[in-house]
Amino acid sequence: MDVQIRPVREEDRHAVMELVSQLTEGVAEWRDPDAVVEAARQWLAGYFTPAPEQSGAVFVATAGGEVVGMVSVNTHRHFTGPEEAYIGELAVAPHAVRMGLGRRLLGTAEDWARRQGLRHLTLETAAGNTTAQRFYAAVGYREEAVRFTRVLE
Repeated sequence: MDVQIRPVREEDRHAVMELVSQLTEGVAEWRDPDAVVEAARQWLAGYFTPAPEQSGAVFVATAGGEVVGMVSVNTHRHFTGPEEAYIGELAVAPHAVRMGLGRRLLGTAEDWARRQGLRHLTLETAAGNTTAQRFYAAVGYREEAVRFTRVLE
């Protein structure tokens, strides 16, 4: 498959918003998957029209003119002080998984972070998304923190 990775454009909006539904895999049973999708869509909406003050980026993977993957990357400050890069979303179309797109999209986000002069790139995934956890570990990401939640009745 001939895949190109490039910055997102307005004409990619619909395809990117469709990919966001992939982000519900492994979400905790007490979280609303529709709310996860809506939050991601709202966060991504600002990246379709680049602005000079925009601190992050969204990249898409295209094959045959179709958007088959996306990654969003931004900056945030770690609680210990340093600014880091942070991947908000990484999604690949179901028919395009296991073709190396995730690795290439992560590589693009890593290159973006290096160009910003950042030394760390972090991300989060759902505790139940063991597929993603194995993937991130296989490409060199290490677990740094574990988050616990108690549902209050």
